Amino acid sequence: MDSEGTRDTRATRTGPVPRPTRPPEGSPPPMPTMPPGAPPRPDGSAFLAWLRAARPAAAPGVWRLGHRPRPETEPELTPARQLLSGAVIAFLVGWLVWSLLWNGYLGSWWVLPLELFTPDSWREGNDRVGNAVLWYSYYTLIALAILFVVARIGRWGEVWRRFGPPAWVRSATPAEPPPPVPGEDPADWPELRAHGAREAAERLAAEARTGLMRDVDHARIDRAWQGVRSGTNTLAAFTGAVLRDGSAACPHPSGDRDLPARQARHDLLTGQVRLGTAADDPRNPYQYRGAGLALGTDLLGTSLVAVGPAGSGKTGSLVQPLAESLCLHALAGRAAVVSVGAAGAGIGPAEAYDVVVRVGHPDSVYDLDLYGGTTDPDEAAAILAEALVGDLADPHPGSDSRRSTTVLAQLLGPFRAVHQRFPSVPELRQLLDGAPGPIAALRKALTETGHASLLRELDARERQQAHPGDVAAVLADRVALLDRPAFAAFFDTSGTSRPFTLKALDHPVRVRIDLPQRGHADASRILARLVLAQFTAAVTAREDRSLFACLLLDEAAGVVTPESVRGVQRLRSANAGVVLTLRTLDDVPRPLRGPLLGATGCRMAFSGLTPWDGQDFAEVWGKEWIETRDVTDRQIIAETPAGKAVHMLRRVITGQAPTARAVTVRQVERERWSASELAHAVPPGHAVLSLTTVRGEHAPPLLVDLRS
Repeated sequence: MDSEGTRDTRATRTGPVPRPTRPPEGSPPPMPTMPPGAPPRPDGSAFLAWLRAARPAAAPGVWRLGHRPRPETEPELTPARQLLSGAVIAFLVGWLVWSLLWNGYLGSWWVLPLELFTPDSWREGNDRVGNAVLWYSYYTLIALAILFVVARIGRWGEVWRRFGPPAWVRSATPAEPPPPVPGEDPADWPELRAHGAREAAERLAAEARTGLMRDVDHARIDRAWQGVRSGTNTLAAFTGAVLRDGSAACPHPSGDRDLPARQARHDLLTGQVRLGTAADDPRNPYQYRGAGLALGTDLLGTSLVAVGPAGSGKTGSLVQPLAESLCLHALAGRAAVVSVGAAGAGIGPAEAYDVVVRVGHPDSVYDLDLYGGTTDPDEAAAILAEALVGDLADPHPGSDSRRSTTVLAQLLGPFRAVHQRFPSVPELRQLLDGAPGPIAALRKALTETGHASLLRELDARERQQAHPGDVAAVLADRVALLDRPAFAAFFDTSGTSRPFTLKALDHPVRVRIDLPQRGHADASRILARLVLAQFTAAVTAREDRSLFACLLLDEAAGVVTPESVRGVQRLRSANAGVVLTLRTLDDVPRPLRGPLLGATGCRMAFSGLTPWDGQDFAEVWGKEWIETRDVTDRQIIAETPAGKAVHMLRRVITGQAPTARAVTVRQVERERWSASELAHAVPPGHAVLSLTTVRGEHAPPLLVDLRS
């Protein structure tokens, strides 16, 4: 139960952790756990406040922690100057009416109701106190009636809401949330209590209140409990692990309970990582303005493509927070993540990952499996062909690299049948070059072992090699890019190294792959296509898809091919997704730009986009019907002194010259974001982001401030 039955990955350390030895007799006492004078350890108040915080349901992409929902449409507000002027004028009019009534300038008709509905003895009796009470009560009633009418005309209620104490309370620091209802406090783990794990709930609640539990522990134990509810694990094993280890129960295979450091804001209860704030811009829907923008696995499951020039913030504002969030999800047993980028690209420290593959670096502990861990020659040939020459295939949708796959399969199958392994990079290069020695040795071994079908494959390869236009020469040239001294210790197939294979993505593993950029740009693009092809093949073949798998590919130039686009389209149903960043859409073949943007549910355009890149985004985001108002103002010229005085009063109240206004309202169809706006109207540090969840919910393109 400690590993939940689904986390038994191979060890990620070079050796076992040594056990502490017994201290010798007479040794000094152990060091104190806290330095003298240090403040006491914090209690669990911060964790409990985070756990009990409100997380209302919200639109896709909204940061739910502490979110205050807003209406979908913006209410029409009267300008403050006009509102306050109207309130004052209404008060003066009411005071004038009351003064005229009180001084008798309007006659005595307003006391007629009192005379009709009260006896004469009440009004004309000798009881001076009673008469005073009656008359002044009536005066008060009339004054209140005038005050009510004046308040409605002057909209005093709106003045009170916008400028009175209610506005002061809203602008002040929000009050503390009310205490949770007994039996519904999430810190007491009510679901565990309801299903018979009361002792485990008591232990976890005690550790939460004493500050021993953190958000990753809560998410990890909740994930283990979901395994109990689904029948993957037993209640007895879960309870025993919690009673024994407390909040450290059901650990990640690495033993880590948190990352070395965090840069972004995370909410593991909702699975979100905050990227920024939706700008208070008229182009953003009113319900999004001022709200935090966040991404979670429900959005990454539709994949994301981000385009922006160098320095626009793709890595620091997007890739790094996502890598950090997915690593936290992996520690909680919810996800598996593979981060691919250039060495030193800023996708997280090595201590935050279980496996770090530094291709071309002599100190790399792990190697990269060139064939994806498969034993099927045809599958290995398809993946390798996509990596080597996928970018040379016809970029129009529907094309593929079948000829290259066939050539590789004709060589990989016979070689594996003879040697029980796939060829190394130098051996594969010799076979593709048609070197007589290796081909003859392979033929001899096949003849001796009686593999007639594989011998026919080899014969077909030799016949095709003599024809002009054979793709083996192109494959050999691409393999030669990997057959360099810098990669001599990599891509080993003899079993002496520690190759990492993406077949391990059915476990919550954290992987970082550093690609060699300096001097090996072409090899890096081949390896990036290789990782993407292996990822799409591995995650779609998983039997257990409860873990979310994500590939973060920083700088995906030369990676998008017809086959990779088809692979991305299959990821949503496999509970997986990819995040691709590009400096420009010119790095993608023109026929594939539309299919790529259509295959990804989330699209992000950073500041500094070119107009032709903005045109592609504008087309995929489409148009919407909006209401436009054409206002024509005609100034009114007063000819009399009284008219001029009235116009002067209107100018003082409204701040505008008196005009006669003609308004024409029309419904027109316009682009949500035009190419010109994307190229010139997105401020630095901002991006335009559209979202789609795996359930099909959409968020329109939003202008997001990535610095807040």
